[in-house]
Amino acid sequence: MIATLLIALGQVLVAGAGAPLLVGVVRTLKARLAGRRGPSPWQPYADLRKLLGKEPVVSTTTSWVFRATPYVLVATMLVTALVVPILVARPALGFAGNIILLMYLFMLGTFFLALAGLDSGSAFGGMGSSREVAIAALAEPTIILAVFALALRAETINLGDVVERLAREPLLAANPAHLLAFVAFFIVMLAETGRLPVDNPATHLELTMIHEAMVLEYSGRYLALVEWASAMRLFVFMTLLANLFFPWGVTSLAEPVPLLLGLLALAGKLAVLAAALAVLETTVAKLRLFRVPELLAGSFALALLSVTAVFLVP
Repeated sequence: MIATLLIALGQVLVAGAGAPLLVGVVRTLKARLAGRRGPSPWQPYADLRKLLGKEPVVSTTTSWVFRATPYVLVATMLVTALVVPILVARPALGFAGNIILLMYLFMLGTFFLALAGLDSGSAFGGMGSSREVAIAALAEPTIILAVFALALRAETINLGDVVERLAREPLLAANPAHLLAFVAFFIVMLAETGRLPVDNPATHLELTMIHEAMVLEYSGRYLALVEWASAMRLFVFMTLLANLFFPWGVTSLAEPVPLLLGLLALAGKLAVLAAALAVLETTVAKLRLFRVPELLAGSFALALLSVTAVFLVP
């Protein structure tokens, strides 16, 4: 019981404390690739501390939804950290750890954030909410289908069991169905976390905003919580990419040495994914909004091919 609580605390700390660092590393790598010095990887921590010290300004037209949304976003991400195999294959809520539960948690945060964008009464907030919901409706089925391709090979929909099965058979990572599912999941990750070419987290140009349009009215500690939850969302998605598709280093033992090795393995895999994300975002431009459904439809087709390949390729 104590070991389970310690592992749960460790996973929450790794997701909560490591998420801003992951965002900072991506920003620094993008700046260096563009020939600029850029901010320090630790800059997101300073930004969060500054925002937490400021008094929030809230419109008088908003309801309780606007104030509750930042806490809902953080709470859903922290619960997700107890479901996703981050340090161990079977976390505290691993018994309920299937992709259906994860999608409900992600959609709960998206639903409240879209409501908050509408609740502020801002034209930009309503525009961003409509765009976010449309993208989520296209992206969520692809995530389920991509993970379902892995579940078919592992013969289980439990994320911990999938990780353990793929860890015992590392050659599955070179299987065509596996690679197709990875590409589909990676594309959807860009859409779900508001990264290029779907959205640009570094701009406030009103005609291109999606996620930023919904949080324009937030300030102070509310904005800090929203930004922290957004960073944790990126961390969780990249951890799913790292540990589901390349589960090397994920342990099933609640012992100090395997946990430390698992943390180092996770850090290495996230560093590679962060570098790939930085290279991608410095080499591609943002897509026009009406082209985003085409990109997501392509990712859905890849996920569907991945499921089909499970039955055709031994």
